Amino acid sequence: MASWALSRISNLHKHLSPDIPTPKGEGLVKISPEVSQALSLGKPVVALESTIISHGMPYPQNLETAKEVEAIVRHNGAIPATIAILDGVPCIGLSAEELKRLATIGRKARKTARRDIAHVVATGGNGATTVSATMVFASMVGIPIFVTGGIGGVHRHGESTMDISSDLVELGRTPVAVVSAGVKSILDIPRTLEYLETLGVCAAAYQTNEFPAFFTEKSGYKAPCRIDSPEECARLIEAHNSLMLGTGILISVPIPSEYSASGNFIESAIQKALKEAREQNITGSSETPFLLARVNELTGGASLSANIALVKNNARVGAQIAVSLSQLRQESYEGT
Repeated sequence: MASWALSRISNLHKHLSPDIPTPKGEGLVKISPEVSQALSLGKPVVALESTIISHGMPYPQNLETAKEVEAIVRHNGAIPATIAILDGVPCIGLSAEELKRLATIGRKARKTARRDIAHVVATGGNGATTVSATMVFASMVGIPIFVTGGIGGVHRHGESTMDISSDLVELGRTPVAVVSAGVKSILDIPRTLEYLETLGVCAAAYQTNEFPAFFTEKSGYKAPCRIDSPEECARLIEAHNSLMLGTGILISVPIPSEYSASGNFIESAIQKALKEAREQNITGSSETPFLLARVNELTGGASLSANIALVKNNARVGAQIAVSLSQLRQESYEGT
């Protein structure tokens, strides 16, 4: 608890004296005034990724969805901080103009994971951050909670291809709580859970005993632990950080039941898309966007609608958790 108080003092000092060099590369990033002020005052902030904007859907649907997600975060009491790299500058919190620019750039923006950050910055490029890169920047500036749609994982047949998302490795080394709808169902869920266990990542399911599977509420696999309220999530995050365990936390929220697709229907589309990806030799970072787009085509747009619905639901839950965490820390700060 005391460590958070020291962090808050440090953030306040940086806000009042922005020209003073800061550690961990913070001087290389641009933090929006709203996000900077919220962090300095200990107000709840929620990080948001930008790959879903650039690569997840076409313009202008991507811009409208991004605006709606930010509005949901605000409606639930937190400040949204969409993260992206624009002209080589990592931006924490985008203005309306910057958000529109990223949406119009679309797939021309580089899909940026941790490994790509330095190159995009050095070349003055535009980068849409994935889960791993968003976690890096959120941790760098002290944002404890990050909302996304679904995380990457171990790809199907990963035991022979070694195709494992850097999202998992980042969860194993960066102390940020990630709120998602579980692992994308195009992936190998049981192997992903095994790998998270190996990395020492706490994988919790929200208000369910079963690990969610992105498009569907159930995966058939039991979650390692269950949490039932924003307050419980906040206590979990605070205990984890106070013990300095050094890893992230995965909080998996089931997709709203009214948008949950038939498991067999989705699985059939996934199998067809996987077969096509193999036939076309689509691998690596290009595979997931291809699979999601193809599954959307095969399901007549149902999977994209579900994707948007679950991101909005995650934003709601993530903001509520951020508010509870801020209140918990404030109570502790006042009690010292």
